[in-house]
Amino acid sequence: MAQRRSAKRPDAVSGIVDDWARERPELDTTPLEVLARLHRSYLQYQSRMTSQLDAHGLSVAGFDVLTALRRSGAPYRLTAGQLAASGLISSAGVTLRLDRLEKDGLLVRERDAEDRRVVYSRLTEAGLKKIDEVFAAHLENERRMLGGLSPAERRQLGGLLSKLERSIVESDEAVTSNETVEAGPNPSRAHGRG
Repeated sequence: MAQRRSAKRPDAVSGIVDDWARERPELDTTPLEVLARLHRSYLQYQSRMTSQLDAHGLSVAGFDVLTALRRSGAPYRLTAGQLAASGLISSAGVTLRLDRLEKDGLLVRERDAEDRRVVYSRLTEAGLKKIDEVFAAHLENERRMLGGLSPAERRQLGGLLSKLERSIVESDEAVTSNETVEAGPNPSRAHGRG
């Protein structure tokens, strides 16, 4: 019953779109229908995820490191470079995250037996137990958040979000390509005026 009620009630973005339609009717505000809702949904998601991780004594950054190590499979170890390349972790903050997790006893650093320059971060038993517990709770939290969508809607939305990400990346490539074409040879320089 709660799902039907909330589906009928206009959201904040509807009000924003209505305001712009009144104030600037010549503008096409349809991007707000998608991206403003996506942004607001992300903020709601982030708040709930952060709160849940805090309850387990983890930051989002620490969680990302632990999940990357866990996903790598036994012996659950990666170099800092591999962690940064895992997709969710920026190279800038890896060392600080590793220091914190090591201090908390959730991972240890080990030098490679053959190349002492290579340092791995490896989950400890406590780290493995912690991430298995926290990740299961994380997925349950996400299931609750998606409770208003049917399985078919979740699959459809997942596919659309994947397509949206590609569209955003390709929009950057299109801008770069257009800038290169537009820059072309500079006629003013060709005539000695540049």
